[in-house]
Amino acid sequence: MEMHQVRYFLAVAQLLNFTRAAEECNVTQPSLTRAIKQLEAELGGDLFRRERPAAQLTELGQRMHPLLKQCYDAAIGARSLASSFKSGEIGALRIALTHSIDLSLLIPHLNEIRRQFNRLELHFLRGTSREVGEFLKKGEAELGIAAEIDEAWERLDVWPLFTEGFDLVVSRQHRLAGHDTVDPDDLRAEQLLGRNYCELSSRISAGMREHGIDVDHGHEISSERDLIELVEADIGIAMMPRTSPVPDSLKRAAVSGLDARRTVSLYGVAGRQRTAVANAVMRMLRGADWREIAG
Repeated sequence: MEMHQVRYFLAVAQLLNFTRAAEECNVTQPSLTRAIKQLEAELGGDLFRRERPAAQLTELGQRMHPLLKQCYDAAIGARSLASSFKSGEIGALRIALTHSIDLSLLIPHLNEIRRQFNRLELHFLRGTSREVGEFLKKGEAELGIAAEIDEAWERLDVWPLFTEGFDLVVSRQHRLAGHDTVDPDDLRAEQLLGRNYCELSSRISAGMREHGIDVDHGHEISSERDLIELVEADIGIAMMPRTSPVPDSLKRAAVSGLDARRTVSLYGVAGRQRTAVANAVMRMLRGADWREIAG
């Protein structure tokens, strides 16, 4: 089945006249008639009763009309969308982030990209570090942002963006809220909230164990939002990266002697063609001055 056959069929179905339909489609009547006969042969029956003065849809033609119209409209829409992408009128970005990366890091760059395209389609994927690697590997995402990707694949390109530390986050009502720096000894009696969705959680836990802090009997949290609400309720305390925003109801403090840092990187797939938006975002992120953001 060819799209021109469907177009001719829809023209005759609307005008109920082969001659006028041929003029509408800018083809000769024999060419239009031949194309419709080929379509009828493929579908296994007549689509029109060729009567005078007007043609009439057969029962098969009536049943096929909405299906063929939907097929034709979809093809025209796909062609128009492809043309818009090619001309730069529409831009698309598929990017994967681990759960511990805050989307606010991208907002200034996305706002800049929006000015370059009449329409921007964003597709965000979230997952663990392994899942982000799989998104990239399978082509479901063009770019990835993570502290680490748990995927040993030689085609992964890695561009470090910034390195940041972790701070202790407590409720404003907590006994440590008045301290800008706390000693690890002050944390031994505290209930810790484990950010098991963070790529660095096991490394941070190992560093705290070295200071005699019990991290094996704390609360396990699976989202940043839940963690913040529990800290606000003074149910526990947590270690959070400096780029993770926290409300005014919480207080940050450094932990002396605890080496808790992570390097956030941009990931791509070597040799794979990227959209214009992905290339623009990649250049922006790699060229950005992250020092102020990362503290």
